[in-house]
Amino acid sequence: MSEKKSRSLLSAGLSLSFFTLCSRILGLVREMTKAAFLGTSKYADAFGIAFMIPNLLRRLFAENAISVAFIPTFKGYLEDSDSQDGKQTIREFLNATLTLITFLTTCVVLLGIIFTPLIVRIFLDNTDGELIAETAVLTRIMFPYLIVISIAAFFQGILNGVKIFSPSGFTPVLFNSIVIAATYILTPAFTDSIEDTEIRAQMAARAMSIGVISGGCVQALFQLPFVIKTGWTVHFTTLKKAFSNPGTRRVMKLIVPTIIGMACYQLNDVVSTALAGKAGTGIVSSLQYSLRLQELILGIFAVSIGTVILPDLSGLAKKELWSDFNAMLVQAAKIMALISIPVTFFSLVCGEDIISLVYKSKKFSDESVRLTLVAFRWHIAGLFFIALNRILSPAFYAQGNTKSPTLAGIIGFAVNIALALAIVRFRNDGTGGGIALALSVASFANTVALFIFLTKNQNLDVGSVTKGTVFYALKLVVFSVVAAIPTFFVRNALLPVFENYGRLIRFGVPVFACALLFALIGVVLLVSTKDEIVKVIVRKIKR
Repeated sequence: MSEKKSRSLLSAGLSLSFFTLCSRILGLVREMTKAAFLGTSKYADAFGIAFMIPNLLRRLFAENAISVAFIPTFKGYLEDSDSQDGKQTIREFLNATLTLITFLTTCVVLLGIIFTPLIVRIFLDNTDGELIAETAVLTRIMFPYLIVISIAAFFQGILNGVKIFSPSGFTPVLFNSIVIAATYILTPAFTDSIEDTEIRAQMAARAMSIGVISGGCVQALFQLPFVIKTGWTVHFTTLKKAFSNPGTRRVMKLIVPTIIGMACYQLNDVVSTALAGKAGTGIVSSLQYSLRLQELILGIFAVSIGTVILPDLSGLAKKELWSDFNAMLVQAAKIMALISIPVTFFSLVCGEDIISLVYKSKKFSDESVRLTLVAFRWHIAGLFFIALNRILSPAFYAQGNTKSPTLAGIIGFAVNIALALAIVRFRNDGTGGGIALALSVASFANTVALFIFLTKNQNLDVGSVTKGTVFYALKLVVFSVVAAIPTFFVRNALLPVFENYGRLIRFGVPVFACALLFALIGVVLLVSTKDEIVKVIVRKIKR
């Protein structure tokens, strides 16, 4: 891959990563807000399940359709858009896609609202009628989120297709800000003069739910001016045109096979939540608190780089520039390793302190910390594989290959279900650790399957991709262990010194000091070995 393309990938990735960093930090603040108002109570579980349902459908249909089918199809149209007829074809395709997305999601939402009481029973102990009723209320409040966030994803697809990433990267910042604000503003308004802590927690969950639907609306509206600025104005058309448009038919053809694979991948969360919901109070929310910490790191780089390389990989595949395609894939995989592996080891050393620093306040007790830590240690073990999947999947989608990621998703799902059921049945210790372990092992199985399926493309040098990724990852494992050993002893020495201070100092100072030490050792090791990825980053900073 040329140095210009390398700089372009890194530049676009860093730009999007900045906004994603802000979003993930605010997402963490959102979880901190939830922890403060709800802790690991039954209302925290109710909100987590209620939000998971429309969010699951969003990931399955909206994000899946945009990344797998819409962007490659839109990119193909743009390659042939020089003529006036070509531009008109694109406009018709965009109008048809908007109409189709809105119609289908509206149908799903209406059905979902009607059958909500039946749906939530899948995830909860049927003996707790009060919890089922409240979860149904929260689900019905948030179900329309699917419609507005799907439209927002469509707008994001248009912008990403023309290589505009920042507006879409900023919308989650708005979403999280609105949810946080709604919780702090509406909860006191709903609970004025109410002293009962259970009712206050119940109203806080409803306040957060109103924030979710409001934030989704803002995500869609915010991107609309940027879409209009690109010149690709969109509006609704007839359902007949929407279903008969060649572009939407191609999108449907591409997406239908992947729905099975994506459904299997997303059903990992469904099964995990269902098992956790029936295992005891607080396990659903502790798993979600743990995943939020994991996603903070995952989202900053993995999602950003995966989003950025998809249009470029699609273009390289269309032009059959397989050498550049191969080089871009290797570099992206190494960037994922450089971030995720050191973070994994640092988190294993300082996980309890990080959880206490972030969440421990008001309703988030020592027991809440314990439950979340057990899940977090097993979740973070799979960070590298989840990050790598975000890079490998776009490599298939860019080639119009949706079947391989589908099969890999099915394999990962089967591993997760089998392992989770076995652990819960034979070793149910009252925590979500076994469920988290099953998810990490499933991510590893998914990664292995994707590498195997990648060998079917004779144009790619899969051996170099695999060898480069594995050896670079092993090097980083060794470096991380070297950095983790002194960090462990420094942590144990610092904690007693600050144990009588407030939460921010008691946990914040040791975490910050340990992070500096770990990072310093890691940087020295990388620079002394003249690491290639570090060289690329240093050159970028110098410019």
